[in-house]
Amino acid sequence: MSEEQTTLATPLHGFNSPQRYFVGYTLAVLVDLTVLNLLAEFWQHITVSSFSISLLVAILLQLLLKLTIAFEHKLADYFKSKPGTAPKVYRALSTWAILFFSKIIMLEAINLAFGDSITFTGPFDGLVAFFALVFGILIAEFIVSKIYFSLRDKPSDEETAATA
Repeated sequence: MSEEQTTLATPLHGFNSPQRYFVGYTLAVLVDLTVLNLLAEFWQHITVSSFSISLLVAILLQLLLKLTIAFEHKLADYFKSKPGTAPKVYRALSTWAILFFSKIIMLEAINLAFGDSITFTGPFDGLVAFFALVFGILIAEFIVSKIYFSLRDKPSDEETAATA
């Protein structure tokens, strides 16, 4: 069954869409949690007071990252629909601005929500440590998704011949 044919009524491999979203977001939060705790354990610039706090931070980070990416894609789609060179330049600048300034907003949201229970120190008042955390999370999520998709069922020779 192809992805185009998959709906809530016809689940893919026994999973409907809400189940796939749940598993995907749970995995993403667990990846975020792992990266955060590894950095907190092995790098002096990130300190977390407890596992519970790191779990809540991972959930908040996942939510904020998904919102940022959705907003960036919506704005990029707007500029893609416009002809000419200027919209391409505006798209590049707006993407950079969103991706950069959203990290500052995320850092402040974590600071407001958790106070001294999590601290980022080092250059630029911990901004470098926070950027390292976010980039570490994105890289880890990318690696996990590559592994996940490489494990999917490959079409057999008969299925390939039938669709050709």
